[in-house]
Amino acid sequence: MKDDRMVRRTEALANGFADHELRALYERGGWVRLVNGVYVPSSRLAELSEHERHRLLIDAILPTISRDHVVSHRSAALLHGLPLPRGGFDKVHVTRNRHGGGRKNSAIVVHCAPSGPRVMLDGIAVTSLARTVVDLGRTETTLSAVIAGDAALKSCDPDEIDAELRGARGWKGVARARRAVRLMDGRSDNPGESQSRIMLREAGFDPEPQVEIYDDDGNFVARIDWLINGIVVAEFDGKLKYTGYLQPNESPGDVVFKEKLREDEIRELGYPVVRWTWADLARPEELSARISRALKRAAALPMPRGSVRSTSCRPQTRAHLPNASEIA
Repeated sequence: MKDDRMVRRTEALANGFADHELRALYERGGWVRLVNGVYVPSSRLAELSEHERHRLLIDAILPTISRDHVVSHRSAALLHGLPLPRGGFDKVHVTRNRHGGGRKNSAIVVHCAPSGPRVMLDGIAVTSLARTVVDLGRTETTLSAVIAGDAALKSCDPDEIDAELRGARGWKGVARARRAVRLMDGRSDNPGESQSRIMLREAGFDPEPQVEIYDDDGNFVARIDWLINGIVVAEFDGKLKYTGYLQPNESPGDVVFKEKLREDEIRELGYPVVRWTWADLARPEELSARISRALKRAAALPMPRGSVRSTSCRPQTRAHLPNASEIA
């Protein structure tokens, strides 16, 4: 038997193997029973990430359930390529188009609700991107749902999400989903920016994302993560900023140096700059205090020179500015 692929009991028996031989595969430790009747080499499983294991689990589960199930919730989010936090990928989520009869076991969670429009991804029936965003809003933490929704808004029309919210009226968790959708903004470039935006708004700041700054002659200087209260530049420094977009023959050190020159130009125009990392997001009170001090310094200075231009993405983001109670 090959040792590099998933093996189903039905296929193995058809190829002449006996049940006691299959039991011996995982009892000796060389293979793992992924779900009942499906085996995978432990060596292959060990080299997969959590998300890759979940993708393998989806492949294992789908042939065992009826065709009226559609992959949904966080399993659908994974197939759509939405960012998701670690943990909680031990079960495949599917939705069945019926009013009752939901169930779950060690490998699957079956939700019962109108499944709505579906799309095919890698030959798998999955809830639409808009429906997936709403399902995440109903079942995940607000922060996780907003991070995924920000990414979805790069290609999903907000009107489709609003239509799914209307269709989910009366469903469990729909009020929480509405709050999460109001917080989403497709201008965030990564999960760190999404989490930062939530923190900034919760702290009472007014962050305008993805603002372009120009000098006195109208020359482009920089596109910044946020302009806070119109006078302080704020930047989230994820590792990807220095490693993910390297040009040929360019080192991370070269990127850091260019970033320093860029920041010098911003400061020269009269903007205080506050930067933070993932570690700072774990201490929001300290970060908030830093920003407040920068705002106080900026208020005592002349207004920055040059000009700014707000940017937007398609789809347009919502104008509603939530208060702290909506982020809880």
